[in-house]
Amino acid sequence: MFEASAPTDMPELPEVETTRRGIEPHVLGVRVKEVIVRRRDLRQPVSKSIAEIEGKKILSVRRRSKYLLLGIEGAGTLLIHLGMSGSLRVISPADAWKTHDHVGITLANGRQLRFHDPRRFGLVLLLRGDPMTHALLKHLGPEPLEADFTAKHLQDACAKRSAAIKLVIMDAKVVVGVGNIYASEALFRAGILPRTKANRVSKPRLAKLAQAIRDVLSDAIAEGGTTLRDFLNSDGEPGYFRQKLFVYERKGEPCRVCGTPIRHAVIGQRSTYWCPKCQK
Repeated sequence: MFEASAPTDMPELPEVETTRRGIEPHVLGVRVKEVIVRRRDLRQPVSKSIAEIEGKKILSVRRRSKYLLLGIEGAGTLLIHLGMSGSLRVISPADAWKTHDHVGITLANGRQLRFHDPRRFGLVLLLRGDPMTHALLKHLGPEPLEADFTAKHLQDACAKRSAAIKLVIMDAKVVVGVGNIYASEALFRAGILPRTKANRVSKPRLAKLAQAIRDVLSDAIAEGGTTLRDFLNSDGEPGYFRQKLFVYERKGEPCRVCGTPIRHAVIGQRSTYWCPKCQK
């Protein structure tokens, strides 16, 4: 069985990528037998046309930013977003429905992909045509682990922006998938204070930050995501990257590098953590 969730902090890129990798072996190439919608009123209503995927094969399981994209034979693309606290579970159709289980996709292999979303801030939409032209996807910046996210791209994005560097790297139009946890961790690795104005960060330091973003996300994916409350990976075990966090949710604890107490502040309405000695 596969289950993944992150109830307090919105699932970030590593958690969504872990979910993608977890469900793919169970659904790829498998035909949809039945779609059950118990509640439609999510952030946007579950597509009424979702029943059209019945009898069709799932041809691909992709991720763009924090969106999962299931390519459906002759029916378009099923876009799924886990919202603030959602999860996807590959289970038996006979398993009892939990209170916040809203959509079940029963498969011909005897499994069911079940969408769970306590806050109902997620999405389950059937898209027609090229999904990358949809309003939710077409303005997104580059993927941080792909070739088009370069030091120059980050340098150009920061050149005329006076906002805090942490807010800039969390802007999905600049680069996708760098949420609150990994923004704090990448800035620590790059030695940059989160409040520093983006246009005041030198090009060499921005190059170091671009690499730190790639490294921290790659490391988190390798470890199965971050366990902040009860995120579970494809083995039903917690992701272990939290054990390697340098600053996030470590207010007052000694820096793992220099021993200085970690500080905390709210920047852009998000909790932010840094080491006052290691970061300048």
